[in-house]
Amino acid sequence: MDSERLANKLAKVISKKVGEHILILDVRGTAPFADFLVLATANSTVHARAIADALLNDRSNSRIDKPHHIEGLESCQWILIDYIDVIVHIFLPEVREFYGLERLWGDVPRWAIEEKESK
Repeated sequence: MDSERLANKLAKVISKKVGEHILILDVRGTAPFADFLVLATANSTVHARAIADALLNDRSNSRIDKPHHIEGLESCQWILIDYIDVIVHIFLPEVREFYGLERLWGDVPRWAIEEKESK
């Protein structure tokens, strides 16, 4: 699966778990570590964990089953799931605002996933 399709697939899994403010940043040619960043907000640590579990347990594609690296499952305030070409960030609202990855990558192409798609 190419990285753009993977980013969209991951974003849809997040949307189905009612993740909020889902944003895909296209960092190809800008960042040496990934092609896409998928950002999402969870409304609690339990919700963040549920989103992460949905991503980690999605069996519809074998690549999604095996992330390269995972961080933040202990506190669930900022969970990072690294699929090499795509990195997913699941934040609590105040953590997302504090770190402001959207601001740091303000000049890259981006698109939002409509929250209505999950319904």
